[in-house]
Amino acid sequence: MAQKRVLVICGDFMEDAEVMVPFQALQAYGVSVDAVSPGKKAGDFCLTGVHQTPIHQAWSQFQAQCHIPSVVELVTKFASTRKPIASVCHAGLTLAAAGVAKGRKCTGFPTIRPVLIAAGAHWIEPDEAWERTVVDGNLITAVAYPGNPEFIRHFAKALGGKITGSKSKRILFLCRDFVEDYEVTVPFQSLKALGCHVDAVCPNKKAGDFCLTAIHDFEGDQSYSLKPGYDFALTANFDEVNASSYDALVVPGGRSAEYLALEESVLNLIRHFMECNKPIAAISQGPQILAAADVLNGKKCTAYPEAKLNVTIAGATWLEPDPIDRCFTDGNLVTGAAWPGHPDFIS
Repeated sequence: MAQKRVLVICGDFMEDAEVMVPFQALQAYGVSVDAVSPGKKAGDFCLTGVHQTPIHQAWSQFQAQCHIPSVVELVTKFASTRKPIASVCHAGLTLAAAGVAKGRKCTGFPTIRPVLIAAGAHWIEPDEAWERTVVDGNLITAVAYPGNPEFIRHFAKALGGKITGSKSKRILFLCRDFVEDYEVTVPFQSLKALGCHVDAVCPNKKAGDFCLTAIHDFEGDQSYSLKPGYDFALTANFDEVNASSYDALVVPGGRSAEYLALEESVLNLIRHFMECNKPIAAISQGPQILAAADVLNGKKCTAYPEAKLNVTIAGATWLEPDPIDRCFTDGNLVTGAAWPGHPDFIS
């Protein structure tokens, strides 16, 4: 996939998870990914929207994008060459405007159904979990961000990617309220897209409960700002976790880390993975928990700079995260400084 190049069409107030997860996941898989937006240039930013659940989403930037002739022309050109086109949620409106949906099976957010049907598409109803992806030749469409793993998996295959060996792998994520949104969601969905069995747990919570998240945004201030993220669904009961049944552990960052570091049951879990030499991936403030578990002595690692004191006092050799997207591997330990480093961190 290293020779593949993918273009992502963006605009202000696009759905956050529907751009961030595919963008960084494809980069992690070795794909070169560019993001563009009409009226903007390289280095500019697009604002994004966090809709708490897909059912609450009533507006998408693609309701505006589908009226921009240059966007419609671009999509039409890709369709004429039979290159893979992936569309999620409201983006199907652009497919309709470009005449791409005619005679094709497709899905999307329920409110775009009348437009897609009028454009000649064979509409496939969304499933209750909002995870459905429909593939019709070079056209891949999905309902909403809960379906990112299947959506990304089909798109990777359309690009010629082959997924082997990952279906037998079981990976555990440690969470708590106000875990960093990107640092749990992007790796979780990216690894699930590869076919891994991925579970997320939190002390004193059970499968089906949610953890609140926060987005750490880098806006040029002395530190990151905090913005509300998505509610993140847990998939297993913490008290019933059998650590020996998992092949790897992921420790996201966020304010959650300093509180998880106080939980002895969490520290014992981390010690198991380190003693068994299983892969542990910790990012941002996540290494604070590893320091509290006393598993960093003699290790080389990085973290978000505010956690430097924790890891060095724990006996680790500090690796400077300059730039902030740098990640490092030392034996079974993978560490990163912040979510901009996800592509390297995940790969």
